[in-house]
Amino acid sequence: MSGWVYIVRCADGTLYTGATTNVEERIKTHNAGKGAKYTRGRLPVTLVFTEEVSDYHAAQSREWHIKKMKKNEKEKLIAEYNNQ
Repeated sequence: MSGWVYIVRCADGTLYTGATTNVEERIKTHNAGKGAKYTRGRLPVTLVFTEEVSDYHAAQSREWHIKKMKKNEKEKLIAEYNNQ
C-alpha cells in the first residue's frame, strides 16, 4: 500500500506536514477537528502539497525531512508542486 506525505496550509497561514495512507480521509479528519493537535486550533486547513511514496514508513521518513525544512524551503516545494 502506498504512503503519502502531505502539507496543509492552516487558516492562520502556518504549514503542517503529515503522513498518511489516505490523504482525502486525513484532510477530512483534520477539518473535523479530530486531526493533529496543532491543526485543531487553526481550522480550516487546505491541502497544498502531496507526494506519493512506496509505503507508510517511507512517508514518515519523508515527513520528517520536510518538517526539518525552513518555511521558505517548504513554500518553494509547494510552488514547484503546484506548477507541475
